[in-house]
Amino acid sequence: MVTEPPLADPTPSPYFRHMLQLGSLHLNNRLILGTGKYPSFQVMEACHKASETELVTVAIRRAELGSHQKDSILGWIDQNTISLLPNTAGCYSADEAIITARLARELLGTNLLKLEVIGDPKTLFPDPIGTLEAAKVLAKEGFEVLPYCSDDPILCKRLEEAGCVAVMPLAAPIGSGLGVCNPTKIQLIVDQSKVPVIVDAGIGTASDAAIAMELGVDGILLNTAVAGAQNPVQMATAMRLAVESGRLAHLAGRIPKKPYASASSPEQGLIDS
Repeated sequence: MVTEPPLADPTPSPYFRHMLQLGSLHLNNRLILGTGKYPSFQVMEACHKASETELVTVAIRRAELGSHQKDSILGWIDQNTISLLPNTAGCYSADEAIITARLARELLGTNLLKLEVIGDPKTLFPDPIGTLEAAKVLAKEGFEVLPYCSDDPILCKRLEEAGCVAVMPLAAPIGSGLGVCNPTKIQLIVDQSKVPVIVDAGIGTASDAAIAMELGVDGILLNTAVAGAQNPVQMATAMRLAVESGRLAHLAGRIPKKPYASASSPEQGLIDS
C-alpha cells in the first residue's frame, strides 16, 4: 500500500502564523478593531468578543476616557484580553497630534499610538508631511508609533526610517468600503518594509480583508465595516475568519496567474482508445 507523505504542518496554530509584534506588544490575532460608530456599547463589546481581537483603537479627542465605569467606553472594553491603541483622530496638524499623543500617554499609560494627521476634511486623507513630522518627534519621545498614511511606498519608507514600529497605509478612504484600491502599491510596501504593514481604512467586507492579507500584509485595522454592518456581530466573525484565511493563503502560496488554460489532469500515462 502506498502511503502519502505527511503534510508539512498538519496541525497549524489557530491563526496559522507566528505572533505579530507591534513595538512592545505581541498579538496572536491580526485583526484590530475600532470603537466608534457602533449602535451601542453593548454591540461594540459583542463585536470585540466575536472578532477575538486583542487590540482596539480609541480616539482620544472623541471619547470620555476619564472613567472606567460602564457609562464610559473604557467600561465596555475587556482590558484583561484587549490592549488599547489610542489614536489622534481629528488632528489636522503635527503640533495638534503631538499634544494629543502626550495626553493619551498620560491618560492611558501606554506608549502605543496610532498617529493620524488629517490633511483634508472631505476625503480624510492623511497629511503626509504632517504625519512624518509628528512621527519623528514622537518616536524620539519613546512613543511606539503606528502611522495612518497614504499607500505611498516612499512615505512608508520614510516613516519606517523615522522610527515607526509599523506602517498603516490606507486601502481606500476611511469608511468608504471600497476595499483595496491599489493592490500593486500595497504589495510594494509589503516587499520593502522591515516593520509590520497594517492595512488601515477602506475595508468593506470579508473578501476585502482576505485580499489584503493575501498580499502579505501583517494585519488589518477596521471599524466602519463592522460597526456599520446590518449585523455587526456576524460581520465581526466574518472579518476574523477572513483575516485568518487570507493569512493562510498567503503562507500557502498561490498558483501563478497565466493567460491560458492548464489541464488539472496530466496527459502523461493516459491510455489511447
